[in-house]
Amino acid sequence: MARVTGIGGIFLKVADPAATAQWYRAMLGLEIGDYGATLGFAGAGDDAYAVFSLFKADTNYLDPSPHPAMINLRVDDLDALVAALRVRNVEVLGTEDESYGKFAWILDPNGFKIELWQQIGPAPE
Repeated sequence: MARVTGIGGIFLKVADPAATAQWYRAMLGLEIGDYGATLGFAGAGDDAYAVFSLFKADTNYLDPSPHPAMINLRVDDLDALVAALRVRNVEVLGTEDESYGKFAWILDPNGFKIELWQQIGPAPE
């Protein structure tokens, strides 16, 4: 059965992404670039990572969720999981293929947007 295998990332809407990135850099040592801070997992190798990303408060990337946060979950077989979700009458908001992975989006019962991600290849630079 297709399943979630871990956290892929945390995405936050903030009023000032640059200032927030500077705070995380100064206080926690996170170097946040264009795609966020790439965080590895101890002992998991270079291809296992999660992303901590900051978006402008007016971004529509987290739409249609009313919440200022989105969870990205790693999955082992996106196509199979999407098919299983549809059978269970979960609305899939969209899907997309990129060079570094396949994505699908759903809402949880509370309206939080969940990005499902099957990684392909190494972390984007």
